[in-house]
Amino acid sequence: MAPVNRMDDPIVPARLEDAAMADIEVLECPYPTYDLLREEAPVWQDPLTGIYMVTRYDDLREILKDTKTWSNRRTEYDYDELTGPARKVHELFQEKGWVTEPSLASRDYPDHKLIRAVFDKAFRAGRIRELDPVVEELAYDLVDKFIDDGACDIVQALAVPLPLILICRQMGARDEDVWQIKEWTDAWIKGRGFGLTEEEMIWSAEMEIEQQHYFQPIFEELRKNPNNTLLSDLVNHYIEEWGRCLTDNELHAHMTQDTFVGGSETTTNAISAGIMLLARNKHVWEKLKADPDKYLRNFCEEVVRLEGPVQGLTRMALRDTEIRGVPIPEGAVIMARFGAANRDPETFDCPHDIDLERKNAGSHLGFSSGTHHCLGAPLARRELYWAFKAFIDRVDDFWLAEGKNDLRHLPNYSLRILKELHIEFKPK
Repeated sequence: MAPVNRMDDPIVPARLEDAAMADIEVLECPYPTYDLLREEAPVWQDPLTGIYMVTRYDDLREILKDTKTWSNRRTEYDYDELTGPARKVHELFQEKGWVTEPSLASRDYPDHKLIRAVFDKAFRAGRIRELDPVVEELAYDLVDKFIDDGACDIVQALAVPLPLILICRQMGARDEDVWQIKEWTDAWIKGRGFGLTEEEMIWSAEMEIEQQHYFQPIFEELRKNPNNTLLSDLVNHYIEEWGRCLTDNELHAHMTQDTFVGGSETTTNAISAGIMLLARNKHVWEKLKADPDKYLRNFCEEVVRLEGPVQGLTRMALRDTEIRGVPIPEGAVIMARFGAANRDPETFDCPHDIDLERKNAGSHLGFSSGTHHCLGAPLARRELYWAFKAFIDRVDDFWLAEGKNDLRHLPNYSLRILKELHIEFKPK
């Protein structure tokens, strides 16, 4: 039996007791549950995980700015306290690879500021302008490869290769290795999914170690012969306050999490979501196609707002506090649920609809906010723009391929990943 398409038949909890954010079927279409939580319990402690779910826009804006109360630290890096399969995974990294240090997203001031400075240099406005024609050319080349076929899986044909090829070039990887790197990225994400067996956790770790051994010689070569890539900047940037450059362990963390997952996977999922939204809202497609110069930038923002690739991230309380009168003890973990806040009716009119003329479309939290605002957001916006622009310019009309889509997402608590999207189309 084919799985239920929860986009058409979502689970709609009638009361708080029925809310189950860790349920795979709820995560498939979490928006009715978000609506219930925002209205009845905007600060809700999940009885299964103990995490406090925060769902209102104004609350999240305050939390994301308050680095004195909220930490990005992840307990998964407390290696001395690991037990069971997690301990075995750690020992595998010690034996065969490099034990990764906290990623950029898992660091607090001052370390976060020091490392982010390297990335900020790489993603400065001038470099994004330099990359823009490269993004444009690649987007049209990818669309032209499948446009005469009349059908494709848009995830594999466009959404994956566009951002991944670009970030691979910045990371010193060869274009022909893009799909191998995609396998490693997928393995990393699956290794942080639901209900994994010990065997699955070990498999994910082994795949990550393979990636580490692919990039380790590139690190060593760039130390001898620096170039103008982002990876060269990361490898050779001397951090005065630490009296050293980044270690191999730190570099591997930033490679996997901050560049390939953060720099390509999220954009991939936004491109896929955008095409899905257009297929299910043909009136929006017609309006967008009629005047892309007027509406395309807003459409990109609406995609990220409605189907945010990152639905939420955690923060840990550094001291006893409260949100909307709900006590949050020191050490407790909250989930800043961007996907819920982006559909808050107190901030966005008709929040479940695509509005190509929405005045505050860019105010969403799809790229987070505050000191941890996504550093790759400017590049992601250009990738989304050119992916959709190339598609609009080459396609007269399109539709979902009958019998080939279940529109299911990969089970994940934080990321929203459409696995495949088969379409048929009439070229211009």
